[in-house]
Amino acid sequence: MSNNPILEIQQVNKSFGGLKALDNVSFSVQPGELLGIAGPNGSGKSTLFNVISRIPFGVDSGTILFNGQRIDGMKAHHIAALGLARTFQKDAEFPNLSARETIDLAAVYGARIKKPRRLIEEQLELLEFDLSRIDMPTTELSVYERKQTMIASALVMKPKVLMLDEPASGLTKPEIESLDRLLRKINNNSVTVVLIEHVLTLLLSVAQRLIVLNEGKLLAQGDPKAVFSDPLVIDAYLGKRAA
Repeated sequence: MSNNPILEIQQVNKSFGGLKALDNVSFSVQPGELLGIAGPNGSGKSTLFNVISRIPFGVDSGTILFNGQRIDGMKAHHIAALGLARTFQKDAEFPNLSARETIDLAAVYGARIKKPRRLIEEQLELLEFDLSRIDMPTTELSVYERKQTMIASALVMKPKVLMLDEPASGLTKPEIESLDRLLRKINNNSVTVVLIEHVLTLLLSVAQRLIVLNEGKLLAQGDPKAVFSDPLVIDAYLGKRAA
C-alpha cells in the first residue's frame, strides 16, 4: 500500500437541528485497503457516506480529500467521475428496468458513456451473477441478485474507491459467505473498499482495519479483533448482548 491516503476525512461535522450526526470525525483510507466501519444504529455511519459522496448532502464543516484533491465542495456526479462510487442500505433498483439496464444507467451517470453489453456482463460475472437472468426486471430478482446488481452498478463506473453500505442486510448465511468471497475479489481487483456492516462475522473476516463510530464520534480504530475487544466498543456497540 502507498503511504499517501486515497481518501482523507479531516475534522468533519454534520448536524441536523440539535442532533450532531458527525462530530469532528477524522481518519484516512489507504489505496488497496479494505476498511470496515462499525457502530450502533444512529452512530453516523451512513451520514458519513452521504457527506463523502454528497448524496444527498455535504458536510457542515471539515475537509474531505480524494487522491489529494478536495471534494467536499464538489457536486456528486463530479465526485463519482473522479472514481468514488457508493451503494445504499436500501436497494435502489428501478422496478421497470432489468439488471443490465440498471447497470448501464449507472455507467452513464458515473462515466458519462454507455457501456457495451459485454463490459456490463463482465461486471456481473465478477460478482458471480447468473447471466441467464440479466434481462429480467429487477423486481423479479432475489434479494442477493439485487445486491449483486447494485454492486455491479457501482463497479461499472470503474471506481478507485467503492463504499458499500450494509450489503449483507437481508441475506442468508450462505449468501453472506458468498458476499465475503466477492468482496475479496473486488478488493483484489485493485479497488479500495470501505464497508459499513452490522454483520460482525463478515467484518471480522474481510476487514483489514476497522473503525467504530458512536454518537457521531470516532470511538476506536485498528485491527478488527483488537477493536472488538476494546471495552469501550463492547459497551457502546454490543451493549447488553456482550454482558
